[in-house]
Amino acid sequence: MEFINRENELFLLGETLERSLHSSQMTVIIGRRRIGKTSLAIKAFENNLFLYFFISRKNEALLCQDFLDEIGNKLNLPALGEYTSFTRLFELLLVTSQNRPFTLIIDEFQEFLHINTSIFSDMQNLWDRYKATAKLNLVISGSVYSLMKKIFENSREPLFGRANERIYLKPFNVSILKNLVAGANNAFKPEDLLAFYTITGGVAKYVEHFADKQKISLQRMLDEIFRENSLLLDEGMNLLIEEFGREYTTYFSILSLIASSKTSRSEIESILGKNTGGYLEKLENDYRIIQKVKPVLSKPGGKIQKYFIDDNFLGFWFRFIYKNKAALEIGNYSYARSIVERDFESFSGPYLEKYFRDKLALTGDYSLIGRYWEKGNQNEIDIVAVNANEKTVLFAEVKRKKTKISPSLLKAKSANLLNSFPGYKITYAHLSMEDM
Repeated sequence: MEFINRENELFLLGETLERSLHSSQMTVIIGRRRIGKTSLAIKAFENNLFLYFFISRKNEALLCQDFLDEIGNKLNLPALGEYTSFTRLFELLLVTSQNRPFTLIIDEFQEFLHINTSIFSDMQNLWDRYKATAKLNLVISGSVYSLMKKIFENSREPLFGRANERIYLKPFNVSILKNLVAGANNAFKPEDLLAFYTITGGVAKYVEHFADKQKISLQRMLDEIFRENSLLLDEGMNLLIEEFGREYTTYFSILSLIASSKTSRSEIESILGKNTGGYLEKLENDYRIIQKVKPVLSKPGGKIQKYFIDDNFLGFWFRFIYKNKAALEIGNYSYARSIVERDFESFSGPYLEKYFRDKLALTGDYSLIGRYWEKGNQNEIDIVAVNANEKTVLFAEVKRKKTKISPSLLKAKSANLLNSFPGYKITYAHLSMEDM
């Protein structure tokens, strides 16, 4: 699949490259694995001189040898001798850039924590010393969110405050996904688009994986997932075990429950039999995997809240793959697939709501988009979208089929909210798959 979208990120990286011709610049790109960080960085500088360093877990001296090969190929420097320290190598590059500007991309930067933690303070010292005279465009990327946040956003860490720019790379938006699905099949059905959005979530690697194989519909995607040697069956494990460390089983249990619609803390704790407050806080704030959702206009500190997995693919993985890992381990792919086919319609319902919230957000017409419900899950409204400037509010009900929507019921459920919007123009919308 050809490189698509990322215009804003490419523009920002281009501006940073221009500034680096006068003094060194540091850009940090953070995003979950498979989101396209490496592709973005390489695309941004494909027509310029750049070095690419991938940080793998190996001896520092061996790692430096790999980097020397890249330096030799790209910069054509004379014999460099032995370098066993990344610090010395980094200083060499800063000095070299004083007379020859170039870009240095360091991928999976957080892996230095497993190699030599002093590298961060050494880099800080060198950066502060050479930044004004060097012309190095330093682009650092990392996929372990909690570690990258610690390295660059913790005020006690040496590299805190050193980055000139920061990019949190997000999945492709719903407009791009719709165009991609339509490009693959002009006669696509709304069910295909919903399935593609629900499973891939717009993550570049999954989008590419299914699109390149022309597997756009639910059935064809399930063909690819539930088969022998499928790379996607182990994906959740590969992505998250390193993040969670020794307590991964507790985190996995919590995520599995949330994916199975156990969305309140009380429900989760009643099943696990333990306090999960600390785990939920880390999943939300440190790992950014779940989202805590409160009703629109709820008071700060209010206890009415739910948790949802913010990453579509991981929601699917924990609901249908991790939960059925015993069957998959004995090769019973048809059993796990049959569970998806049985439950996908109900499972994808919340993702259809999320799709429309994302679609409304793209219009730029609203200052607030959220959901509403009252104690005991009463008077649930799928979408409440507010334009505080123009004093308009949209109440929307979302169903797979429009015939399932009751306009009178939507008005009744929104009655208690109307008092919060005096003088506002009220609009009611009834959204279904045919509106995607």
